[in-house]
Amino acid sequence: MKHSHKLAFALALLASPVVAQEQLSIATGGTGGVYYPMGGGLAEVINTYVDGYAATAEVTGASVENMGLIATGDADLAIGLADTVLQAQTGTGRFEGQQLEMIRGVAVMYSNMVQIVTLADSGITSLADLAGKRVSVGAPGSGTEVNAEAILSANGITYDDIDEQRLNFNETADALANGDIDAGFFSVGAPTSSILNLATTNAIRIIPLSEAEIAAARAADPVFASTVLPGGTYEGVAEDVALLGVPNVLVASSEMNEDTVYEITKAMFENIEDLRAVHPAANQTEISFTLSASPIPLHPGAIRYYEETGATIEDALRP
Repeated sequence: MKHSHKLAFALALLASPVVAQEQLSIATGGTGGVYYPMGGGLAEVINTYVDGYAATAEVTGASVENMGLIATGDADLAIGLADTVLQAQTGTGRFEGQQLEMIRGVAVMYSNMVQIVTLADSGITSLADLAGKRVSVGAPGSGTEVNAEAILSANGITYDDIDEQRLNFNETADALANGDIDAGFFSVGAPTSSILNLATTNAIRIIPLSEAEIAAARAADPVFASTVLPGGTYEGVAEDVALLGVPNVLVASSEMNEDTVYEITKAMFENIEDLRAVHPAANQTEISFTLSASPIPLHPGAIRYYEETGATIEDALRP
């Protein structure tokens, strides 16, 4: 290209309107968890299908920090565990005295599953069978222990009725393999490595919950969602298993533009296979799951998209 042509080309570029892309920050978690790849997948969907926006997944300290980032405007979207999201939005629990009322749901992405594991030859086939047994309820103060205690007590089983052990995931799996405990709770996304490893060396059973047990736990703690562990998730567990889950929720601020949230929600659900290709947890990302499991009111932009699909929005989900 001659000098004069180069100059004309450069001037033409300067004269043409440049469409500025609005930057969006998605607060996730650590690189080893599920939040980061899910956030990265969502960023790719936004970058590919939503005109005028460039999104980036940010590494964070996960749920609690993420709610603060939304409140301060340092993140536009964030993922958080349902109980943390609910506490932030209502100013309860660890957010006592600092209600972040502006937090709104966009979608429920997937559930941590409360998996109750025993060896196949233990004779334990139901929640009621745990009475009198040695049971790991999770590490002290962990989400697993909170979930285990809630599920047991809602169904008439107290720590007085079991020999409770407070072990982390790997310790629980080792204790099951060694015969030191009879069953153990794991509240985590599935599959998880500790159970996968246990299932390769031992025949295991995941204890299913009955409809009545699920209903009792949900009545005691509405953060729980009814979910299913697909058969084949773990070696030797061929059938689907009915479980309780704790949802992970994509949130935004009530101040975020309604059209923007609408476009993001629409792009995500209409291209959900792109997200599922990034992480299998997105197999649970469905409109029906959002509408049954969101612990907080939804953003008007998300509601607009869901209503367009023909979904019915309960009053409790309207801000």
